[in-house]
Amino acid sequence: MDGVGSFGAGRTGSTMDPITFAKQPQTILRALSWIFSLVVFASIVNEGYVNIGSERLHCVFNKNADACNYGVFMGLVGLLACSFFFLLDYKFSSISSVKDRKKAVMLEIGFSGFWTFLYFVSFCFLANQWSRTTPDELPLNQGADAARAAIAFSFFSIITWAGLTVRAVQKYLLGTDMTLFTTEHMDGGAPTQPYPSNSPEGGNTETTETYQSPPFTESNAAPTYQVPIY
Repeated sequence: MDGVGSFGAGRTGSTMDPITFAKQPQTILRALSWIFSLVVFASIVNEGYVNIGSERLHCVFNKNADACNYGVFMGLVGLLACSFFFLLDYKFSSISSVKDRKKAVMLEIGFSGFWTFLYFVSFCFLANQWSRTTPDELPLNQGADAARAAIAFSFFSIITWAGLTVRAVQKYLLGTDMTLFTTEHMDGGAPTQPYPSNSPEGGNTETTETYQSPPFTESNAAPTYQVPIY
């Protein structure tokens, strides 16, 4: 991780350079996941349903409507999730609270890991239904290319989302350098102003000379009496 601050990001309040952001491995994986989800969604919506001798449309995956619906769901939600995490990644450095950064990283770990599993299920489900599809169900091989594209890019999505999960775990394990944050950043309260220090190392050093003199002075000398001269 290139960041020096909390959870792999820069110091709190810093801004992200768009070019640097675009070159990050996490951004590249996110962009690939967005493209793969778009392909899965568009392939099924555009050519995933065929009309075989009737006005009713059938799913190309063994006429199983659940397979097409599941693929459309994965592609659509994957697009929205990638867009959300794109924005979160770009704004991550500007998050001033350590607790909020930790919550964002944990959210990414949970969702990316869960979505990796769902894409694995999608790949197995679509591949299984496609293997059971007979040529008679797809005259002139209608929708075959779309079905193969949905299966292939579901598999590619497993890799990219797994990579995003690993990157999120790395950010979480990196933790935070608490010296980069004030009390205000950590708990959202007002920063506590320290009292001025009188130690020799402090910047505001007040030196006072202590001198005590007794309020009354006692004199043991005998009083003198002068005889008047006539």
